[in-house]
Amino acid sequence: MPFQLRKCDEIDRPSAARPPRLAERLRPFREVGSKEVKKSKTGALPLSEGRSLSASRSGRAAGRASSQSLSVRAFLTLLAFRLAVGLASPPATEHRPIVVEVDLNDVVQPVSEEYVIRGIRYGNLVNAEAVLLELSTPGGLESSMRNIVQAIISSRIPVITYVAPSGSRAASAGFFILLSGDLAVMAPGTNTGAAHPVLIGGAEIGKTMEAKIENDAAAYIRSFAEKRGRNVQLAEAGVRESKSYTEREALKGHLIDAVANSPNDVLAQFDGKTIERFGGKTTTLQLRGARIEPYLMSTREKFLSRVADPNIAFILGALGLLCLYIEFTHPGLVAPGVVGAIALILALFAFHLLPINYAGVILILLALALFVLEAKATTHGVLAAGGVVAMVVGSLILVDSPWPGARIQLATALSVTLPLAVITILLVRAALVARRKKAVTGDEGMIDSVGVARTDLRPQGKVMVRGELWDARAKVNVAAGTRVRVILVEGLTLEVEPLPESR
Repeated sequence: MPFQLRKCDEIDRPSAARPPRLAERLRPFREVGSKEVKKSKTGALPLSEGRSLSASRSGRAAGRASSQSLSVRAFLTLLAFRLAVGLASPPATEHRPIVVEVDLNDVVQPVSEEYVIRGIRYGNLVNAEAVLLELSTPGGLESSMRNIVQAIISSRIPVITYVAPSGSRAASAGFFILLSGDLAVMAPGTNTGAAHPVLIGGAEIGKTMEAKIENDAAAYIRSFAEKRGRNVQLAEAGVRESKSYTEREALKGHLIDAVANSPNDVLAQFDGKTIERFGGKTTTLQLRGARIEPYLMSTREKFLSRVADPNIAFILGALGLLCLYIEFTHPGLVAPGVVGAIALILALFAFHLLPINYAGVILILLALALFVLEAKATTHGVLAAGGVVAMVVGSLILVDSPWPGARIQLATALSVTLPLAVITILLVRAALVARRKKAVTGDEGMIDSVGVARTDLRPQGKVMVRGELWDARAKVNVAAGTRVRVILVEGLTLEVEPLPESR
């Protein structure tokens, strides 16, 4: 709410319609100073108009009290006026440059690609001074890497690539992304390189095709490393010979521009630095006092990124198969079918992004078949043990990736395989027992029911079964009162036979 001086002026306001101005309030001071506080030449106060000395003294005391009260009011009025002026005009805010921070702490794949590209676009949209792309990745897909590099090169504002924190790496596809930045920086205790192209998925290619892929990757990294003024020979060696470099080796070999301990250290080192952009233009970085604005993944990207984790994908796949099996063996439950379908679709989405080894898929299917056979046949756990081994091995080789972080861990394989084996065997056995159990409802439920002949069956008559009177027939004559057993149901007529002990 804006400050209103009128409210302050209401203190001791005169009865007049309009409040007195400041000059009118200060007029008594001038009158006291000009008329009542003047001294005579002899130093005595004038005693004119018949006033006595005591009366003049009391008048002077009253005047001093009145002047003090007016001075307090004037001081409060001036203070309120200055406060009103100060609140009415807000202080000028200091302009601080913005640096958008994008954190690529994941395998380079379509989800992380979308996040990085969107972060670079956001930096351009808000006219940030630069984009700080932090890298901690084991590598990833070539197609996603090329799209990220293209976004960095075509960015209107500079992009600083930074391998951080300490202990991180920018390997394989991360090596390409690091060298594509306008400025490349690494934190102490990091490494980069090992960017030889690997054909994932277990497919075999000839030497000619392998050489073509290698030459293409080497030419691609030369195309922008030379433009950025980096060491082209070392960059190409990281591709052809899979060489890796520590931060000191990369700095000494002119692969990167600096080693920095933190993002603020990066900004401090490059404040005022003039760099040449990819298109040939130059720009000077104004990073002093810059505000680092983290650009976070959206909820959808976080969810899909977690689903793309091989361990999460394997768990979802196993959960989906189990829930669908429960729904097929117990129709009408609905919930297992819905959960299983959703989990299986998410698992297929993740496996579509991952390099799948089909030998692992076959072993997992074999394990499920062995679990079912164990439930049907009594093998004292031999088939179950074989199924557990097959599923564990199959899950470990299911994702054929050169990056250890993109494989299914042994702990995940065991924690999924053992419960799945137990639940599958128990469910199959329960289904078999239920199938072998005699029906107790409907026409089939009447078979082998015992009743009593109410009339002679010659060969037809009446029988009482389960408290109900039925038409019945028999192949032999049955006397009334004989206990009979139902052997066939045809509509509303029962075919019965006498019990052996009743013959």
